[in-house]
Amino acid sequence: MASIRMTNVHKSFGAVHIIKGVSLDIRPNEFVVFVGPSGCGKSTLLRLVAGLEDISSGELRIGDKVVNDLPPSERGISMVFQSYALYPHMTVYENMAFGLKLARTDAGEADRRVREAARILQLDQLLERKPKQLSGGQRQRVAIGRAIVRNPKVFLFDEPLSNLDAALRVQMRIEIAKLHHSLDATMIYVTHDQVEAMTLADRIVVLEAGLVRQFGSPIDLYQHPDNQFVAGFIGSPKMNFLPCEVVHGGNEGAVVRLPSGDAISTTCRTNGGAAGAEYIVGIRPEHLRAGGSGEGRLSGKVVTKEQLGAESWIYIDVGMPELLVVKAAADAEAQPDQPISVGVPAAACYLFDKEGRACPRQPYS
Repeated sequence: MASIRMTNVHKSFGAVHIIKGVSLDIRPNEFVVFVGPSGCGKSTLLRLVAGLEDISSGELRIGDKVVNDLPPSERGISMVFQSYALYPHMTVYENMAFGLKLARTDAGEADRRVREAARILQLDQLLERKPKQLSGGQRQRVAIGRAIVRNPKVFLFDEPLSNLDAALRVQMRIEIAKLHHSLDATMIYVTHDQVEAMTLADRIVVLEAGLVRQFGSPIDLYQHPDNQFVAGFIGSPKMNFLPCEVVHGGNEGAVVRLPSGDAISTTCRTNGGAAGAEYIVGIRPEHLRAGGSGEGRLSGKVVTKEQLGAESWIYIDVGMPELLVVKAAADAEAQPDQPISVGVPAAACYLFDKEGRACPRQPYS
């Protein structure tokens, strides 16, 4: 295993600046996920670690060694791509052993590594099959096994589950989590799926337009987002955002008024924002109470209800450009065009200023 340290790393393709001064410290044996919308730079950042792209400026260390100018083969890394990239004419065993053969690894040692990786990934009974005889999940496990046999210090995963169906994605998430616990290696995983990020990561790097917006544990990002971007990206369904203005503030929290005239109490401090100052109030769907009580109350009209089995999502028109989403019980009463009131607990509210920065608040429990 090895630590990874990036110090003010930049990457440009000609005049296009992709990675804009990223500094990160990734601990040995840590599972870190890069997450963000398409085009945010997460795959480019992973390729810089792998050595598949050159760093324009800044420093990258793997362990105690600066690797800016080292080729991928000398960095002690293995990479698993979105595409399985298996050789169709080779068996599972031959696919997993091929890199070791190229490296002229002793045949006995290569056989030991392949069979140990197959045991870890439960591929023991599939070693003589060809890729066409495997399911998508099995093929991805072979691709991971090909990386394991190299005994790398660092594993890099570039959206490895995006080609799988929903059930296989869940299964493979569990397999990758088990793999991390069984191997003595640092892992970096790239995905656009925040559910994958939340379930797999020790810590998450949230990227936007080549910048790190926040780096922390999944629960920290969920409960204590630094800014509106992170608050909206982490959580499913995403946080509701409503424009508001301050009625009055204080050390115990601020009262804000929405354009509809509804007033909401919060436990947020406005950082000096006076009465009339404009903010954004954020409320997670799971913290709202359809037809329930709260320090504040919103009134609106049901647009639709999505039934998801164990729960339901209610979409409500409260006179804003975007519909309010409430996560409710599966049997919650909500019919289209039905009037509805929603309780808003003060401690569940977030406030963001015009620059999108989060205001200090008491944690919600």
